[in-house]
Amino acid sequence: MNKDDRVNLEHSTVLLIDDNQQALDMLGSVVQGFGVREQIKLTSAVDAVKLLQERPVDLIIIDCADPEMDSYAFTRWLRRETPAPLKYTPVIMVTGHASQAKVREGRDCGVSFVVVKPITPKVLLKRVIWLASDTREFIECPTYVGPDRRVRNYGPPLGQKGRRAGDLSAHIGIAKEANMDQADIDALLKPQKVQL
Repeated sequence: MNKDDRVNLEHSTVLLIDDNQQALDMLGSVVQGFGVREQIKLTSAVDAVKLLQERPVDLIIIDCADPEMDSYAFTRWLRRETPAPLKYTPVIMVTGHASQAKVREGRDCGVSFVVVKPITPKVLLKRVIWLASDTREFIECPTYVGPDRRVRNYGPPLGQKGRRAGDLSAHIGIAKEANMDQADIDALLKPQKVQL
């Protein structure tokens, strides 16, 4: 990690929600390793709703399969039912289900990131750093509330490596060659006769 990549989490409050106590304790240890002094650990998303109605937090990390309120329902509630600035709280969803449909469902609920188990501190910290430098717009429309889902089109924040080989950087830089003039462009687009 570069010196510029450092994020001070010492004064951040992180809400951890996991219906598995052992996994919750492990997640708490990882977050504590990031320098977070105040973490709130809950085993129920319903309890998290009650807590958030009383006080704000800086980051939410959730992995909850409770039938009463799972990670997806919790995120939809946060994004659609809470006032600003609470609705803008970053949410990292941790899941053991890596299918594209589940990742897409998380994205469509309004989570900031989906991290697939088994998680490593390095991957989780990269996502937290990415969130700290994230400049995505927050979208509010009748069918979706959350961070702009077109993150794949924009690529990672400046200085961050992408998750996929095809990720583009958010910083394009200056041109390496002179621009083509209009006559050359027109010649490329002009229909050509082809001999068969």
